Amino acid sequence: MINRSETFKKAEKLCGIKTIDGLFENGRFLNFRHFRIVYLVSEPDNELPPARILISIPKKYFKKAIMRNLLKRRIREAYRKNKYDLYTGLIEKNIRMDIAIIWVGNTTATYVEITESVREMIRRLIAIK
Repeated sequence: MINRSETFKKAEKLCGIKTIDGLFENGRFLNFRHFRIVYLVSEPDNELPPARILISIPKKYFKKAIMRNLLKRRIREAYRKNKYDLYTGLIEKNIRMDIAIIWVGNTTATYVEITESVREMIRRLIAIK
């Protein structure tokens, strides 16, 4: 049973050069309206959460850090509010995922638009495998 709290803990962040390189070398891609997803399915590990994420906003599209940080905050908040559905689906299938969310395009989006995209991302990730 997973905790239903809507926190975003350090363990849920994808970090480490080897882990991130492995994700981009072996991962699969999904495209959405505002971002591209790279995901890697693996066996469950009791020490790790069901999913870990990495959020990337390329400097190529947004030169000012304030805009990159704004989009990261919006994506992180939308994910935090909706991650329970993803966790439930992954636990039912007995799998774990590492996920990278990469912003595509040079326009910003509202929190509502990002939330809709994150919900669609979660639905599609649950349907995998």
